[in-house]
Amino acid sequence: MRRIVVVGCPGSGKTSLAIGLGRKTGLPVVHLDVMYWKPGWEASKTDEFRERLAEAVGGPNWIVDGSFAEFAFDLTLARADMLVMIDRPRLLCQWRILWRSAFERSGMRPDLPKGCPEKFDWKLMREAWRYDAERRPAIEAERLKQGPDVPVVRLGSDIEIENFLSAYPASAQSPRVMS
Repeated sequence: MRRIVVVGCPGSGKTSLAIGLGRKTGLPVVHLDVMYWKPGWEASKTDEFRERLAEAVGGPNWIVDGSFAEFAFDLTLARADMLVMIDRPRLLCQWRILWRSAFERSGMRPDLPKGCPEKFDWKLMREAWRYDAERRPAIEAERLKQGPDVPVVRLGSDIEIENFLSAYPASAQSPRVMS
């Protein structure tokens, strides 16, 4: 499998898994938040974002961190070899969002664009709380539309994530991150 899409609730661990897979396999990691957000957390225009994304996933090998399902799955999932869905409890995800907004001030997160510092965000907390009711059905609908035959791996715990990463075949290529 050379094209992987990793999705999940904010705070579920999708970025950590994508980075771990990138390190292990040497596949480029495409962080959708980096491609979408402009400095000051200003949203990109959809057509600009899609143009950048099409270029980033135009090659044969990549790992995509995030979904933006409604306007990106036709570019990502439609070409993917695997969809990894991280299903974590919403309270855990919210705790992780709170933790990183309070304590991760290093600016070293590769999934955040320049000029978009980690901060507490009620909208993100609400998204995590409502993920199962709002985002998951939208992702599932787009999955059925854009990639119904793409194999889905569902991971729900740290142990499952660690086991998946340990079992995933390595590559001799060196990893790189796309932004």
